[in-house]
Amino acid sequence: MPQQPVQLPRALTPFAFRQYRWLAVGLILSLFADGVWAITLVWQVIGIGGAEAQVSMATAAAGVGMVVSTLGGGVLADRVSQRRIVIALEAAKAVVFAAVAVASLSGALQLWQVVAAAVLTGVTTGMYYPAYSAMLPAILPESDLQAANGIEGFFRPVAFQAVGPLIAGWVIAATAPGYAVVIAAVASIAAGLCYVAMDPVPLRRERDSLEGNAIRGIVTDISEGVAYLVKTPWLWATLLYSTVLVLATLGPIEVLIPFVLRERVGGDAADHALVLAAYGVGAAITSLAFASIPMPRRYLTIMFAIWGVSSLPLVLMGVANAVWVVVVAGFIMGVLFDGPMVLWGTLLQRRVPAALLGRVASLDFFVSVALLPVSMAIAAPVAGALGLKTTFIVAGLIPVPIAVVFYLAARLWRDEIEHPLRDEDDDADDAAVEVLDAD
Repeated sequence: MPQQPVQLPRALTPFAFRQYRWLAVGLILSLFADGVWAITLVWQVIGIGGAEAQVSMATAAAGVGMVVSTLGGGVLADRVSQRRIVIALEAAKAVVFAAVAVASLSGALQLWQVVAAAVLTGVTTGMYYPAYSAMLPAILPESDLQAANGIEGFFRPVAFQAVGPLIAGWVIAATAPGYAVVIAAVASIAAGLCYVAMDPVPLRRERDSLEGNAIRGIVTDISEGVAYLVKTPWLWATLLYSTVLVLATLGPIEVLIPFVLRERVGGDAADHALVLAAYGVGAAITSLAFASIPMPRRYLTIMFAIWGVSSLPLVLMGVANAVWVVVVAGFIMGVLFDGPMVLWGTLLQRRVPAALLGRVASLDFFVSVALLPVSMAIAAPVAGALGLKTTFIVAGLIPVPIAVVFYLAARLWRDEIEHPLRDEDDDADDAAVEVLDAD
């Protein structure tokens, strides 16, 4: 009998492809491992006697690892099988997590070891994003990319900011941080096995461009990516604004929220996990909503309108007098931060040439997180000088007018009209999309 079509909602159509199913499960497990590690890193430092400055050092080290590896990761993603890259990254993470767990549970863990582990895990994060971004269009048709980015946007907060931190918080509160790191190691191993189960993914680049002197080729690759960035207004405007947003907000979010909870409202690790979970729930709901709709005609305007006010919940955190207020602020921030990422990821994958996508994705990641280590490094000193309340208020207000400046400077309202991304089929009011399994 002929195969019957499978009726899938728009947001789930990528799951018709076997390659994507394995990639998605691997992504979820990888994000879960990172989520466990994110909160364990903070409380591991606190557990060995660290204060704000030591937490800031460890989290900034992770940012340094991301920044120094991202450009190289982009070049690699355009030259080497992206599937092999993500397999190797998960294996490296598993080794690092296992080493930290052994040292922690044996009582031998020291601050320098935590910092070194943070750098190494930051390197894996910096190299993962370009490889994943370049691989996605190679295994899915263009019409399914927004849905796939929405699925990532849904599971990223669920696994990274909600489930991972919640489980880590419970495990840490009940036992010790070392046991939480064991969970992260197991999840990384499982993610790597999912990528092993995928079929080989071909490079979408002419082989001739990969021949010749390797060093000269790498320099040329980076130069081509930078040149494309400079001459593309929608790209440089968004990335420069994201740099400002990261500088203002990530330090308070990653470093100072545990101390707001502990010193102002009497919270602990479980409450910290609850705030991250609320962020994750807000991000997941919005990402799923964006995955279920067509690409808006005014996609750049909508992105900047939402991201332009995404820092304002920090003001609410600054004046909070109860844990639930911080939790609500985390939820709102999740809605505003992660929802537009679905549009952004689709925009990159549809408007950037295939041969450049790995490098441009790495530049996206590099520019947007370039000041992440700075933000984390200065968070504690700034809070010490201004106080926690003032620091959160200032961080929440600064990015708003800057978003307007970049939107106007790049004339983004004109760019989105000249380069529409809304497909003809998007005008139909279909409640579901009919697809055949693509195995």
